[in-house]
Amino acid sequence: MPRTARLQRNTKETQIGMRLSLDGRGKSDIHTGIRFFDHMLDLVARHGGFDLQIKAKGDLDVDQHHTVEDVGIALGEAVTSALGNKKGILRAGYFLMPMDETLAAAAIDFGGRPFCVVKARFSAARVGDFQTELTEDFFQGFAQAARANVHLRVVYGRSSHHQVEALFKAFARALRFAVARDKRMRGVLPSTKELL
Repeated sequence: MPRTARLQRNTKETQIGMRLSLDGRGKSDIHTGIRFFDHMLDLVARHGGFDLQIKAKGDLDVDQHHTVEDVGIALGEAVTSALGNKKGILRAGYFLMPMDETLAAAAIDFGGRPFCVVKARFSAARVGDFQTELTEDFFQGFAQAARANVHLRVVYGRSSHHQVEALFKAFARALRFAVARDKRMRGVLPSTKELL
């Protein structure tokens, strides 16, 4: 069965429409009003092998925070919906992503207990039009909504641009592995607790 999700998430601060196919071809159509953030979400689709459409309208005249965090929450909700009962998935994934002088690591587990750790220090307050400190807020939102463990770390690097981009790419690749289907374990929930 196709693993897809379609959702609309509306608050007083943001209105987000999203479509996701976990078994896509890396196609994306993303508009959040924050161009560099759009680029990062394009990377998630391409490196994750997901088809992803996002239209987000937020109170950017106030700050970028609500838009970035709420898109993370919406993506976590969409992934959860698309996964369904989680039977037959690998459940956990990790990836090391080099990008020029930068190396980033990501590990994800859909074990049902949300937790997020981001270890990164950006020397620049902004990359393009994106506030770099909001990188963690995006991943925190995703982890909570997806009920997943998400651990991200910039191992080393100089360029803030490369550091943020390497984190998003590593996240996408780890996510791609974690949601992948294991043919040998089809119909089996990947937990001895029989609950995720």
